[in-house]
Amino acid sequence: MSESVSKYDLVIDALRKVYDPEIPVNVYDLGLVYKVDINEKGIQVTMTLTAPGCPVAGDIIFQVENEVKNMTGEPNVHVHLTFDPAWDKSMMSEEAKLELGYM
Repeated sequence: MSESVSKYDLVIDALRKVYDPEIPVNVYDLGLVYKVDINEKGIQVTMTLTAPGCPVAGDIIFQVENEVKNMTGEPNVHVHLTFDPAWDKSMMSEEAKLELGYM
């Protein structure tokens, strides 16, 4: 890992590789990631989904864990799924809103 790239930046890069299969925008820019906590015990990503009944929830969580492990080399990566607060379109980055035609 380069000295100039922080572990947090690597986590964000990893999150930008994970897409909801129905939306052509990554989970980070969609605003699905609420918090990234990095400490001596590992990395925890607190995130949500676009809908509570998302049929690919397990796949997305698995992809997030694997991408973060691969990018950071940290074996202890956990995803905490929450629906509080509920996701809405206002949480997307400006780039995501442009991509999806919300601007």
